[in-house]
Amino acid sequence: MINERKAQSGRQIKLGAIIQGASGNMAAWRHKDAVADASINFKYCKELAAKAEVGKFDFLFVADGLYINHKSIPHFLNRFEPLTLLSGLAAVTSNIGLVATLSTSYSDPFTVARQFSSLDHVSDGRAGWNVVTSPLEGSAKNFSRSEHPEHGKRYRIAKEFLEVTKGLWDSWEDDAFVRDKESGVFFDPNKLHTLNHRGEYFSVEGPLNVGRSLQGRPIVFQAGASEDGKWLAAAEADAIYTRQETIELARDFYRDVKKRLLENGRREDSLLLFQGISVIVGETQEDAERRYWETAELVTIDNALDYLGRYFEHHDFSQHPLDEAFPDIGDLGQNSFRSTTDTIKRNAQENGLTLRQVALQAATPLPSFLGTAETVADGLQQWFEAGATDGFIVRGGTPTAFDDFVDNVVPLLQARGLFREDYAGSTLREHLGLPFPVNRYADFPEEVIARAS
Repeated sequence: MINERKAQSGRQIKLGAIIQGASGNMAAWRHKDAVADASINFKYCKELAAKAEVGKFDFLFVADGLYINHKSIPHFLNRFEPLTLLSGLAAVTSNIGLVATLSTSYSDPFTVARQFSSLDHVSDGRAGWNVVTSPLEGSAKNFSRSEHPEHGKRYRIAKEFLEVTKGLWDSWEDDAFVRDKESGVFFDPNKLHTLNHRGEYFSVEGPLNVGRSLQGRPIVFQAGASEDGKWLAAAEADAIYTRQETIELARDFYRDVKKRLLENGRREDSLLLFQGISVIVGETQEDAERRYWETAELVTIDNALDYLGRYFEHHDFSQHPLDEAFPDIGDLGQNSFRSTTDTIKRNAQENGLTLRQVALQAATPLPSFLGTAETVADGLQQWFEAGATDGFIVRGGTPTAFDDFVDNVVPLLQARGLFREDYAGSTLREHLGLPFPVNRYADFPEEVIARAS
């Protein structure tokens, strides 16, 4: 049995912890154990970060969005800007990585390169950037834009955006800043490089006014599972954040992305795949299920319809009959959460689901891993050893579930040799086992090559 065996290889699971308000679902803030203002409560965020660091997690992960209305998820209505939050958490943590979501569709490369490089320095090499293209059409209204770029264009913009940002991060070689007080030499001019980028979407001269960090540059995550998303990740990212419903789908996705890496001239181990999961840990299976329903039943059907509508460009599903087949809404969702909306529509059609069923499933999904600590640990081990993922980004399915996971599941993974017992390095890159990125302009001295191997 799974729970009776140790890990069979030297590989270990990577773990991230998502910071997402009261967690759970649309109404989780109403739970008796919830911190109702968690999304804007720095004390709560510090406690979650401290708990994740006690559990030796690789990183904290902060999601984000740029458009809200009165039907948005409650913890989206009033929440911290990710980089600001993680800069604060950098000062009260020592080892855990700090990954912030930021859009390439509504930002400028120079500013983004500077912000993340600054976070990387403030945290001594623990910064990561979750690259998104902003799925919500309404985002354009907040950035003086006449229209939201279509899906394919957003990813073309993102590709060039990343190329420019990485180029700016290489403005200075690792040892460019001499700071020799005796000679008065502050930097070596031969190790300063100007980008001079002129492209389809961006024109950026450089150089960046922040040097390289302990880990070279921030780790680049990409979030999404569409064809364009996988293409971007395989070309530019260090890690990908995705969500598949079954181990079979996750394994297919994993193999697909790894194949694309090879097609881009990259090694298979140059990018890590993380499955986003929700967990509920109980003393028994029945106890875990009780905890699920205790939170799920707080969601009304109106909450569920609002939640579903967000994926489909804030479509008003209340105009459709609740207990008839899921309505034909055409191409709605193709320019927003494409992979998610495709899955929702396909699942509804294949299983003959009503609108009520679809909405409640979307708003109160049964956690991917629910049961005793042993059952949850078995499930994680099964997915990992089946080649379905390199790690997991964990969200508690109830307000107390993350603490339960750290206290009860992590020790089991450690006992099986599947997860670290302590941090072996200090940077996020070291935690993830990713190679040091050699500066494109460097002469490749032996010590730098050794760090990159």
